[in-house]
Amino acid sequence: MKKLGTVLLGLIAVLLLLSLSAFTVDQREYALVFRLGEIVSVKKEPGLYFKVPMVDNVRFFDRRILTLNWVEPDRFITSEKKNVLVDSFVKWRIIDPSKYYVSVKGDEAQAEARLSQTVNDGLRAEFGKRTIHDVISGERSQIMEILRQRADRDSRQMGIQVLDVRLKRVDLPQEVSESVYQRMEAERKRVANELRSQGAGAAEKIRADADKQREVIIAEAYREAQRTKGEGDAKASEIYAEAYGKNPEFYAFYRSLEAYRNSFRSKSDVMVLEPNSEFFKYMRDAGGHKK
Repeated sequence: MKKLGTVLLGLIAVLLLLSLSAFTVDQREYALVFRLGEIVSVKKEPGLYFKVPMVDNVRFFDRRILTLNWVEPDRFITSEKKNVLVDSFVKWRIIDPSKYYVSVKGDEAQAEARLSQTVNDGLRAEFGKRTIHDVISGERSQIMEILRQRADRDSRQMGIQVLDVRLKRVDLPQEVSESVYQRMEAERKRVANELRSQGAGAAEKIRADADKQREVIIAEAYREAQRTKGEGDAKASEIYAEAYGKNPEFYAFYRSLEAYRNSFRSKSDVMVLEPNSEFFKYMRDAGGHKK
């Protein structure tokens, strides 16, 4: 029984020793092994590792991609001396845990503060060389790449790699935006008035051209009507002359009947003529007496 107890105590001591000396590293982290405050080993690969119990201690650092976001947009000045509000973010990760620990004591907040200062200095320098149009649309991609390269170069000293710097939004301050919107509104009104004026001028020109064409068409139609009427009158005169030449007496009789019809068309018509007037020639008998 004493031997069994001794064996059990030995097993417990071995298990306790193993638990104090073994540690695991997964694929999401790095591990630094310290001995009396000095870094003695860096574990970058996942697996099971051992340390000296009660002498060594281990600290773990995240190897995943991290995001640095700013709570409020920062204000920068362009080459036009215009203020702009810039909202951005940074993607970064630890690539050298020992250098990271020596530079910022493994403090993520301190690392982000230094990284934020580097990015802000780069933004201030790049925005100061460009206009509002350039930073909003014209050279936005170029600015982000320059900032990424500069921040990555400076951050390597801390054992950090900067993967991306992105400008989420570039806006004008509220007081500047209102004046810009007012200028834009005034410009749009000016353009609208100019277009209306041009439209009114074009409308007047179209109306004048239409009136001119109308007058030309009416004149041509009147001329054609007069020509047709003249041709008809000439044809009628020709027919009358031909009829008169064939039988003058019958032609005179026919013309008199036409005159009688037109003269006595209405009962209210009144004519004052002498009884022996030539007008009543065909109303008298052959002897010259009235019927």
